[in-house]
Amino acid sequence: MRAAVMYGAGDVRVEDRPDPKIVRSTDAVVRVVAACVCGSDLWPYGSMPVTDSGRPMGHEFLGVVEEPGADVTGLRAGDLVVAPFTYSDSTCDYCARGLHISCRDGGRYGFDGVDGGQGEAVRVPHADGTLVKLPVADSVLIPSLLALSDVMTTGHHGAVTAGVGRGDTVLVVGDGAVGLCAVIAARRLGAEQIVLAGRHEARTDLGRHFGATDVVAERGEEGIARIRELTGHVDKVIEAVGTRPALDTALGAVRDGGTISRLGVPQYEQGPIGPAEFMRNITLTGGASPARAYIEQLLPDVLDGTIAPGRVFDQTYTLDQTPQAYRAMADRQVLKALICP
Repeated sequence: MRAAVMYGAGDVRVEDRPDPKIVRSTDAVVRVVAACVCGSDLWPYGSMPVTDSGRPMGHEFLGVVEEPGADVTGLRAGDLVVAPFTYSDSTCDYCARGLHISCRDGGRYGFDGVDGGQGEAVRVPHADGTLVKLPVADSVLIPSLLALSDVMTTGHHGAVTAGVGRGDTVLVVGDGAVGLCAVIAARRLGAEQIVLAGRHEARTDLGRHFGATDVVAERGEEGIARIRELTGHVDKVIEAVGTRPALDTALGAVRDGGTISRLGVPQYEQGPIGPAEFMRNITLTGGASPARAYIEQLLPDVLDGTIAPGRVFDQTYTLDQTPQAYRAMADRQVLKALICP
């Protein structure tokens, strides 16, 4: 099969790799219908050391079950499924608590002999516990259904862990795909005012369509002052970037006793947690989304058109064009690249 492999910073190649095969009886082989490039893929794209073996890429995909293992009971060949961005057995104590990201026998695509999602097919471990069967095959819905694999469930995780509820004032820091999906999630949970901090007009315009009431393009202290001017105070913040300046904006804008949920993978090791922050009683939460726990909650709203997170995909590429998709996203020419093998 053909699949995307990263060999170092800026070096993504599409090459022939062995076809996936059932290794454990609980596996399933899924033929990929749609995949995409994630913003988190851009971190290794910018800094990964050179390697001879390469790393299969991609953790967001939707496809058709080609071969279920002998002990897979909930899926059949031909089923359309969406894969959360990590695999999990859905039976361990962490999964039982809705924390599938910490599954004791789970893992990540592209590691430990498991295929990446940016390819023609994937061997999915723990197929019954991981894959979610989709009741439709309407091609118009494919982008929004694919968004449930990561960006929409991650945006929702930010809103849930921040405790967003009816009447809240919410700040979303970051106008990438996750930030925009966090806007959808905050509106869905009843936020009254949603401020989107971002400076890319095409993206913030989409954010307004999704439910942002205000946009702040300024950064640093100027941005914090503008947010305070618009809101008086911010109850909940969803930080969807992962840099220290983004965290500093969140801390500067949130009210005492408020909550900050971090969604962006942190690109820093140390942050402000001293006496000043202590005295403000701010709750700092968030983390990697347990996407599997949320897919079935959000699926009905995608199916009936209540939410349309697939609009974050603004350019489609063939599998062989995956290197161009990475470059376009890294250069901020594309918000989120859809890949159709």
